[in-house]
Amino acid sequence: MNIWKISVKNFRYKPLYTFLGILILSVSIALLVGIQQLDTSFRKQMENSLGDIDMVVGAKGSPLQLVLASVLHLDNPTGNIPYEEAKKLLKNPMIEKGVPISYGDNYMGYRIVGTTPEFTALYNAILKEGKNPEKPMEVAIGATIADATGLRIGDTFQSSHGLAETGGHAHNDLLKVVGIYEPTHKVMDRLIITRLQTVWDVHDHESEPSYSKEGGVVEQEKHHHEEGEHHHDEEGHEHEHEEKHEHEGHEQETEHGHQEEHEKEITSMLISFRNPMALLTTPRTINENTNMQAALPKFELERLYQFTGVGVKTITWIAYAILVISCITIFISLYRMVRDRAFDLALMRSYGANTFQLIKMVAYEGLLISLIAFVIGVLLSQIGIYFIFEMITDQYKQKMPLELGFQELFKTAVLVLLMVLFSILLAINPIIKMNISKILSHEK
Repeated sequence: MNIWKISVKNFRYKPLYTFLGILILSVSIALLVGIQQLDTSFRKQMENSLGDIDMVVGAKGSPLQLVLASVLHLDNPTGNIPYEEAKKLLKNPMIEKGVPISYGDNYMGYRIVGTTPEFTALYNAILKEGKNPEKPMEVAIGATIADATGLRIGDTFQSSHGLAETGGHAHNDLLKVVGIYEPTHKVMDRLIITRLQTVWDVHDHESEPSYSKEGGVVEQEKHHHEEGEHHHDEEGHEHEHEEKHEHEGHEQETEHGHQEEHEKEITSMLISFRNPMALLTTPRTINENTNMQAALPKFELERLYQFTGVGVKTITWIAYAILVISCITIFISLYRMVRDRAFDLALMRSYGANTFQLIKMVAYEGLLISLIAFVIGVLLSQIGIYFIFEMITDQYKQKMPLELGFQELFKTAVLVLLMVLFSILLAINPIIKMNISKILSHEK
């Protein structure tokens, strides 16, 4: 007697119940696997993007916004801070190194970050080809940008003001690609790296006519000429114009040759500590004694996980509820099969089949349903995750690796198996209590 063949025929006996059992169970499996994979990938991506950054110092505001903007590059900055003030923090013996970053422009939605050569070391980024930026207007791009934009070594492009892909005006300065980095699967992959001077120069050139300090000087000079030489005619006005140009030339010479660093601003400073003990004292000291703000990326991301964790737990419990419903559906399907075919089962017993063989027949059917549902559920989860990751890539320019964790998959498989076995145990109760003589004589 081939129990497996009989189980397969029973599997097709009532296709509607079988279909409903597979459908509901596969949906619950898809939700469980998908939400676990999404949460794991999100956490791993965020933690990888931290690199060796222990603390971020920036303008006063929301510490979470500061971390999202300066470390993960997913938000707008809280403001700028004086470069000279930020450099003073590096005198602290507990600080190993500080990497300044300055940004405010983008190319096709990818942020252009002005920084120092130490920035790439935070993410262990290695050049695939070319070199690191050494001069102003030279840039090196991440692997994601190279794939998405098609930029290659020697290409030039114009940056756009602001961090949004659309809506900002293009700068006149041309940026030249001199390097392309290997994929890191970190935030480096979607950044355009350049020198600090590039960001300063681009914005100085663009904002020169309305730059507050320089504009104030020009207005004061014009006011002085208007008061002292108001009686002059067109010739006097021309003399004023020449003197103004002479003053502006002196301003430019001062800017390019003698400008002090304290006049420059950066977006934030990324800091690594020598000693973990610095986490306890340094941030509080900066927050209390300076006009800057210190934020701890790991602490802020943990807070972010707490916010997002509510949604993850909600979806997980919904998936568990659907899993319970699916197992009830499987139990009803198997139980009805046993009750409806009680005469056939009793007849099989009378021809020599034992109780264990009948139980195996029901168990095979239940396990076959769970196996098909598990395969369909995993496929559905991967299709859903793929589209979610594509949406994240389009919206945030962040490419997340599509990985299926074996541990999470194994836990879900064990849970589903236990639930299905429990349904089978309930469904075989009539077989265990079967009264062959009564069933064959059609007695109730």
